[in-house]
Amino acid sequence: MLKLKEAVIVEGKYDAIRLANVVDALILTTEGFGIFKDREKQALLRRLAKTRGIIVLTDSDSAGFLIRAFLRSAVPEGEVKHVYIPDVFGKEKRKTAPGAEGKLGVEGIAEDVLLEAFRKSGVTAEESAAPREPITNLDLYEAGLSGRENSREKRKKLLQKLSLPERLSTGNLLKLLNCFVSRDEFLELVKEL
Repeated sequence: MLKLKEAVIVEGKYDAIRLANVVDALILTTEGFGIFKDREKQALLRRLAKTRGIIVLTDSDSAGFLIRAFLRSAVPEGEVKHVYIPDVFGKEKRKTAPGAEGKLGVEGIAEDVLLEAFRKSGVTAEESAAPREPITNLDLYEAGLSGRENSREKRKKLLQKLSLPERLSTGNLLKLLNCFVSRDEFLELVKEL
């Protein structure tokens, strides 16, 4: 498994599931063409690109290249890396028919081919640094951000304070908190709410 500092951006949830078996990284989806209108997610991607860098991995069909081109223009040059998968013809197991162009998407590509695509792109594994103490689900619960009365309102205030999209799930909030703030910073933020 390849451990990456950068966040990896893929098209959909099945791509994210597939990639989670290959890389240890924050993986976010564009929701296909949904990224074109989602200003909050665009801002989040720009912020991630600035703080830790992003890697774009889309399908090798025309839709994937359209999404890739959009992201290239939405994120400042030099803060985004691109990983390309080869054209492999076939159909994904969960689908009844191949895609319009007959190519496998990220979800259908073999793990070794995905790893090779990352290596060819020049992406390097993160050097091991002293691990930070992570923010956990228990921390969210104890802070009143999940599983309690008024958790949703408190979470919304935290998301606004951090300039994050308000529709983030609790799981994605946890991932992003661990990207942007230390556990001590998180505890200070919670006190301010």
